[in-house]
Amino acid sequence: MPAQIARRAVVPASWVALLAAAALAWVLTVRSSSGMMPGPGTMGRDLWGFLVLWGLMMAAMMLPAVTPVVSLYLRTLRAHATGWTRAGRSTGLVVGYLCAWEAFGLAAFGAAWAGGELAARAPSAAPWVGAVLLAGAGLYQMTPLKDRCLSHCRSPVGFLMRFGGYSGRLRDLRVGLYHGGFCVGCCWGLMVVLIVVGVMNLAWMAGLAAAVFLEKTWRHGKAFSLVLGAALLGYACFVPWNPGLVPGLHVSSTMPM
Repeated sequence: MPAQIARRAVVPASWVALLAAAALAWVLTVRSSSGMMPGPGTMGRDLWGFLVLWGLMMAAMMLPAVTPVVSLYLRTLRAHATGWTRAGRSTGLVVGYLCAWEAFGLAAFGAAWAGGELAARAPSAAPWVGAVLLAGAGLYQMTPLKDRCLSHCRSPVGFLMRFGGYSGRLRDLRVGLYHGGFCVGCCWGLMVVLIVVGVMNLAWMAGLAAAVFLEKTWRHGKAFSLVLGAALLGYACFVPWNPGLVPGLHVSSTMPM
């Protein structure tokens, strides 16, 4: 009986810990964006500075959506696992998960840098490129690959049962990397949208974080994913004639150079 109570208690505890970490990441992200306007490029950061910021952003946006997976993973651990053991193993999973997104941050840095160059050197072409990228992200929402990755993120039971019995000091990190890889496959298109609308666009960050959470946890998440794709396609149609809709590819006349 005590073991059963402990197993049930760890679920809300893991939620509280991860949501608190996400809240802290939001606070640090907002502080990092103080005085900045959403705009093109890497916001004046070099690769390492960008990766630090990207890691904070991914923690803020993604940790709420991964809390059910962490809770489920903890349930697969043996009943005699101590609280410290569970905490350490769940931390390893989360670190591996964020490492997968940090690896994607390398591509995000290149894309943000290219967007800044495009906005500065070919401002008339940049909105069209932005429209194509938004439309591509919208179409990806409707592809079988997106559906497969989303299905994994929504129902990872088989995957967790398989890896839950692995041994070795890096077993939990491996679980996190594996799950994070599926999450990147599911959400990379939405991260392209974030780059197009400006890396430090907090309003879009919040909206996309909510969209990711609904996709992965809501019972109508798959249908919502399709609706979101259609909405991105519609948004893309207005961009060529309204460059301000894609701040990540547009240098505003009021923006300091």
